[in-house]
Amino acid sequence: MYNKRVVIEYAPLEDELGDVLDKAMRHASLTEQALAERSSVSLDKIRDAIDYRYDLTPEELTRLADTLEIKAAGLTALAQGRYPLPEIAGLPFCLYPLRFQHGIGVANAYIVADCCQSTGILFDTGTEYTQLRRVWPKNIKKPEAIFITHCETEHTGGLNDFLRSEGQMPVFCPEGKCVPGAVALGEGARLTFGRLEVQALKTPGHCESHNCYVVTVPSAPTAAPLLISGDTLFAGSTGAAFFCRQKLATSLRRVLDQLPENTVVAPGHGPLTTIKNERRFNPFVE
Repeated sequence: MYNKRVVIEYAPLEDELGDVLDKAMRHASLTEQALAERSSVSLDKIRDAIDYRYDLTPEELTRLADTLEIKAAGLTALAQGRYPLPEIAGLPFCLYPLRFQHGIGVANAYIVADCCQSTGILFDTGTEYTQLRRVWPKNIKKPEAIFITHCETEHTGGLNDFLRSEGQMPVFCPEGKCVPGAVALGEGARLTFGRLEVQALKTPGHCESHNCYVVTVPSAPTAAPLLISGDTLFAGSTGAAFFCRQKLATSLRRVLDQLPENTVVAPGHGPLTTIKNERRFNPFVE
């Protein structure tokens, strides 16, 4: 029965071609001039692309991808505005994406709940409490716990007011980053809430203290897992390496290698995707 549940959503991609090129240059420690020289693509075209004015041929996109050591197919799909997104299905529980305006894109929080219950688990808390309540699903009364992927305002801005208004509840966060009153979870920590199990994965890179969370139902071993990926993995991109690009690459590779391809990915920004889709198309996954 669970494999017939489909999550419908319409969030835009977090990154366009220009964003991906900019991140890839930073990861490769290349300037625009160096990229132009090594790829034989004109500097003006590269600068235009970073400014969201795209006039690159498929051959030029392939040369840029080869120079930056990223996936040409994904880069070309972004340039054409046709990055593929999969149908989201197979979860053995209900998933509620909560969207918040953030710049020209969206920041995401999520509620995971047994579809027969009025309680659930909240992952991140969005930009502010009033916005969180505005998108809160009517059938969920109160979360049993809150999990924080990392401490940036668009992911934790609603936390304190939420606790003041809704009452105290367990809060969990990554090790090394203090959220007042929260319990720090290290690598491999597992917690159970009814049928749901949440496992913490330590994934530094975007920032020093960052966790992804894998949500499963142990009694449904063939069902799709859910990865709450924070700013480690997006549909078509990855988070900026504000802390360490090598550790971000390691964290990204780890979640893509470790989790089965039917895993649904719920990122901190942009639309839902799957491990299978990102292995195939994500420019940063070689």
